[in-house]
Amino acid sequence: MSPKAAPPRPAPDLDPAHDPGFAEARQRAERAVAETPADLIGAPIPWGKKGAHEIRIGTSSWTDPTMTRAGVFYPAGTSSAEDRLRYYASQFPVVEVDSSYYSLPERATATLWSKRTPDDFLFYIKAHALMTGQPTEVARLPAGLLELLPPELAAKPRIYGKDLALDVKAAVWNYFLDALGPLILARKMGGILLQYPRWFLPTPENKHEIKEAAERLRGIPVAVEFRNEFWYSSDTATQWTLDMLRDLSLTHVIVDGPQGMKSSVPAVPAVTTPTLSIVRLHGRRAATWEAAKVPTVERYRYLYTARELTGLVSKIEEAASEAERTVVLANNCYANYGATNARELIARLASL
Repeated sequence: MSPKAAPPRPAPDLDPAHDPGFAEARQRAERAVAETPADLIGAPIPWGKKGAHEIRIGTSSWTDPTMTRAGVFYPAGTSSAEDRLRYYASQFPVVEVDSSYYSLPERATATLWSKRTPDDFLFYIKAHALMTGQPTEVARLPAGLLELLPPELAAKPRIYGKDLALDVKAAVWNYFLDALGPLILARKMGGILLQYPRWFLPTPENKHEIKEAAERLRGIPVAVEFRNEFWYSSDTATQWTLDMLRDLSLTHVIVDGPQGMKSSVPAVPAVTTPTLSIVRLHGRRAATWEAAKVPTVERYRYLYTARELTGLVSKIEEAASEAERTVVLANNCYANYGATNARELIARLASL
């Protein structure tokens, strides 16, 4: 039995008459594509002396319902899963897989992803919820893992990683890694993203948990994103956080998002691994960032302005000067917002 797919996120009304941002994004995207050299559409941007470094820019989804709606991002007639991924990979050289957070990935799906993308395309996979201490719906677990749960856990609607016996916890990690085998073999596995929840604080116990995750993922690039202000609450705290990541050979995710809340972290342009830096752009929609019962797509419904992009370019440049590969992932995946901002960043960086 295969794990169930993540539920589709509600699709707001995308009629341009009701959404000026959508129309603006479409015009800006067309302008950005026209300004980008043809050989850099769907390709990494060479960076540094003799192009020794590279910048890859993409989005954190290619299947969001608001993005796949007709006339938003995909050309007319691009309706199958295969056609969508092939088109996306012709436009961007990298993508983040978000669905793996909700449901453990399947090996057959990873095989198709590998076959449908160019040889140098890269996937960055978000760790499953149970791998970062967050809850998951029991009904979404594959049959083999369900059978390992004791009856009292199997009967619950949701469980946490802390609820699992050590052997079951190990089975979750093994299932996750085995499913990604086709991408690893094809050298299309860019890395794993460990995004920890806002209740995950900078304690010795949690440092040990991060170290354990690094050991389980040994041999694969691993990036860490925090969602609690205490990791960066002072210069001392920030240095402790970055030193920990360096000691564990983990990539620090440079985050751009709403500020002033418990789950807000500053955009610290620090590189902790020489081979990789990652920048994730969540938008700056503060009103919905921590609001309860807000659809995920609404939380990230934000189109960066030209001025804001200028500030982001400087941070990307700083990271790219230190890391062999810098990956920028636009997580403002409402409709064409993320894809538009990704195209604009490509156009700007390609012109420098």
